[in-house]
Amino acid sequence: MNRNEAITALVNYALEKELIEQEEKVWAVNRILEVMQADSFSWEESAKGKEADLTEILDTLIDDAYERGVLEENSVVYRDLFDTKLMGSLTPRPVQVMKKFQQLQEEFSQRATDWYYQFSQDTNYIRKDRVAKDIRWKTETEYGEIDISINQSKPEKDPKAIAAARNQPASDYPRCMLCEENVGYAGRLNYPARQNHRIVPVIINNTDWYLQYSPYVYYNEHCICFNKVHTPMKIDKACFAKLLDFVRQFPHYFVGSNADLPIVGGSILAHDHFQGGHYTFAMERAPIETEISFEGYEDVKAGIVKWPMSVIRLSAKEPERLVDLADKILGSWRGYTDEAAMILAETDGEPHNTITPIARRRGEDFELDLVLRNNLTTPDHPLGIYHPHEEFHHIKKENIGLIEVMGLAILPGRLKKELEAVEEKLLSGEDMTEDPLTKSHAKWAADIAANYEITAENVKEIVQKETGIVFSKVLEQAGVYKRTPEGKEAFLRFINQV
Repeated sequence: MNRNEAITALVNYALEKELIEQEEKVWAVNRILEVMQADSFSWEESAKGKEADLTEILDTLIDDAYERGVLEENSVVYRDLFDTKLMGSLTPRPVQVMKKFQQLQEEFSQRATDWYYQFSQDTNYIRKDRVAKDIRWKTETEYGEIDISINQSKPEKDPKAIAAARNQPASDYPRCMLCEENVGYAGRLNYPARQNHRIVPVIINNTDWYLQYSPYVYYNEHCICFNKVHTPMKIDKACFAKLLDFVRQFPHYFVGSNADLPIVGGSILAHDHFQGGHYTFAMERAPIETEISFEGYEDVKAGIVKWPMSVIRLSAKEPERLVDLADKILGSWRGYTDEAAMILAETDGEPHNTITPIARRRGEDFELDLVLRNNLTTPDHPLGIYHPHEEFHHIKKENIGLIEVMGLAILPGRLKKELEAVEEKLLSGEDMTEDPLTKSHAKWAADIAANYEITAENVKEIVQKETGIVFSKVLEQAGVYKRTPEGKEAFLRFINQV
């Protein structure tokens, strides 16, 4: 494919995906030529009618730009900045997207999100080709079938771009990765381009918020709902009301919030936001293990969920009842100490207790899961008592955030090569302690070898299964109440004092 063919194909793609109208074809060509810094073009009729692969089209144009010196470096960061600029030249204006979404939402909220999710893929904001590289499987555990993924969609760091970024002046614009200032932003070597990024306004609990999709979708229709105002994350009564109002408007979506404290919180604590989507997580399928009740809230169905973490599930027809009871539980948990269960509300004035809340609809009922969290650290567990312990860091060392709380492991990209190397050595019987790829997994792999009859046909399945089991144990470690008679007794102590 040459440059003219690629430009023709890109314009045809934009027409097919309804990013532009027929009357805008010449304008679209000129926009692309401006980005390409090219001053001539002729339509390639041979490109018409062909099924165009967007990745191939963009790669052709980027390669051409690099060959002509328009693109400074032929590496992933520079290429991403350039192809986003190309797509941004064809992406409808923000107000057009907002009006389309609002028009569809007035008809039926799922129609609006269906369109918006497809639009976010068509503009290459969600890079489908990269998301497809993520490795995913399911593992059966005592808590049901949990999801495991090894993230491959985020591009690896580019050494040249990192070096060049050091020479760039410091910038506080956009203020953070979630602020509306990202819409249409050109990006820089240390910040992603967002010319093809569009957000839509939503009002939840009488406050102005925006909705967008995650560019690295970890599950179907992985959306982010964020406060119009750059304000810190806070779990409080208003947060519960917002979550439940969101699922009132979008009953086909779940929505949840990361906790508001370090270690047990998300990666962006400075900007209030939720994550949601059209996906059924293992935690949602998990049953009530122990029914409980709260005085004065007999109309609210409540129970402890059969789950590795400590979850109270509330369900009622009236969302306001859930908001009131959740606020009561949160207030009690914030100040709760039970030294026998190693739960301290604070040390030296630093608070430790908070909640990860998740809202959904179940038929006509509103449902709220409250996951009790604590970020206490000790000399033995400097990263957190209720955090993956060192014995499992070879698989998972990072914080357990909202998505993983619900039963979807997002494991680091390094594991692709490491687990492949483990599989090879399990088959060959080679020593794993000398190879940097397998050294950290050696003890775990030895246990696997002792417990299975390993063959070339089953080795991958066994390693994946055991990886999933490690993740379920990591979730148990993140649970503040252990799944033992003593742990259950301590959990009920807290509930009774609420």
